[in-house]
Amino acid sequence: MGNAPARAPARSIDLIDTAPRFTAADVAALNARFDGVDAQAMLAAVLAEGLIGRAAIVSSFGAESAVLLHLVARIDPSLPVLFLDTGKHFPETLAYRDLLADRLGLTDLRNLTPDPETLAARDASGERWSYDPDGCCDLRKVAPLAAAMTAFDATLTGRKGFQSATRANLHSFEIDTSDAAGRLKVNPLATWSKADLDAYVAAHDLPPHPLVAAGYPSIGCAPCTSQVAPGEDPRAGRWRGFDKVECGIHVPGASGKQPSV
Repeated sequence: MGNAPARAPARSIDLIDTAPRFTAADVAALNARFDGVDAQAMLAAVLAEGLIGRAAIVSSFGAESAVLLHLVARIDPSLPVLFLDTGKHFPETLAYRDLLADRLGLTDLRNLTPDPETLAARDASGERWSYDPDGCCDLRKVAPLAAAMTAFDATLTGRKGFQSATRANLHSFEIDTSDAAGRLKVNPLATWSKADLDAYVAAHDLPPHPLVAAGYPSIGCAPCTSQVAPGEDPRAGRWRGFDKVECGIHVPGASGKQPSV
């Protein structure tokens, strides 16, 4: 009997790693390590040590955005800053974005815009905000951010616990539960008070958003943002008259939702 042909070596099979980037245990460890650590020191450590992977700031360039942007700019002004340019912002917000980026020396500002074909198909009139604000936010904020986030493992946000009842138990680190990939959200200002923010702004002579003095303590898109009366929740002017308190990028399960036609 002749010799059998030599068997080819087993071929290695490339596998796609579908495991979450971060787990509940990772988040618990980060929250424990940085409990009581000030925001500047915490940010310096997580960025220098690579504890959160590829990170970007998500900024609305709103009423309190200057604080987080200044904190990060002192550490790494080249960190990507993602701005959701919805096409519905106040002109004052766009001017403030440009002013802050220049003043703080931010070198990687990325303006994320909605897909024009999707807008033409689902919001040709530009009035979707008036009857379906969730769908409008999904088209103009959630979808563009989801597309951009494929390049990152974590986002830094400016959310604070005092801003609303839905943010009262905010932690410094959390898993983005709207994202199946298990990306991380970092909230360096989670425990800051309004007084803390005001003191930081004064200490570093940061320019205010021009609409704050006009009674807008929380600023989003122009059609869905109104002035807030004394004593109201700071976010009471967002989507006034609708059963809605968040745009969707911070709400579990929002990512990937398709708005109704």
